[in-house]
Amino acid sequence: MILSVEHVSFGYSRDRLVLDDVSLTVRRGSNLGIVGESGSGKTTLLRLLLGLNRPSRGTIRFGDQVLDAGNRSFMRSYRRSVQAVFQDPYSSLDPRQSVFGIIAEPLQSLDIPVPYREAVAEALVAVGLPADAMNRYPHEFSGGQRQRIAIARAIVARPKIVLADEAVSALDLSTRIRIVELLRTLGQSMTLVLVSHDLGVVASLCEDIVILERGRIVESGKTRAILDAPQHAYTRKLIDSAPRMPA
Repeated sequence: MILSVEHVSFGYSRDRLVLDDVSLTVRRGSNLGIVGESGSGKTTLLRLLLGLNRPSRGTIRFGDQVLDAGNRSFMRSYRRSVQAVFQDPYSSLDPRQSVFGIIAEPLQSLDIPVPYREAVAEALVAVGLPADAMNRYPHEFSGGQRQRIAIARAIVARPKIVLADEAVSALDLSTRIRIVELLRTLGQSMTLVLVSHDLGVVASLCEDIVILERGRIVESGKTRAILDAPQHAYTRKLIDSAPRMPA
């Protein structure tokens, strides 16, 4: 276990919980899919995992340490180990920065002592882009290429976990398939936590799954076992309505 959520609840107001008594475990080397429809609490849970919000109740642990957003030294170490990829490849990259500046930002902000240009070039090649792409700007790339840049930014510091929030939902089908293949490859060297409404993508990438409905986990376990024999009506509904990723 490298990341755990223990009986966490969260609400933006006292009378309405967005998450209610959520518990889950991210195991080293086993990708986790967090699945649910819009409004199920997926993105709120991701914000908690990133330390952007604090639980109203419960605890999040990284290893044996409690995630404490107020502890600057801990959060510095945590952000080196946990990086994120967001949904929209157009809004998640600063158009004023070169690709080099975008990808090198985690190295600079975390004071990671590596040769920046070499590290950026290595990250670009790892996501299937040429090293000289670092000299260009986001507007010069397609949506799929921008998402590759965002993934390169997430992996450049060699984190233990990458949190991906609907990382392929804004892309066309052919680009989505290529990014899924990229994430599958990356998942062999780091652990992915994939937040998605798309069961097909989660089935392709994740060994473990949790199903969120209105802020509560209604099913969790091995992805294949749950998709083959869902126990909850909400899970069956998601399966029935899920688009299929081409084999």
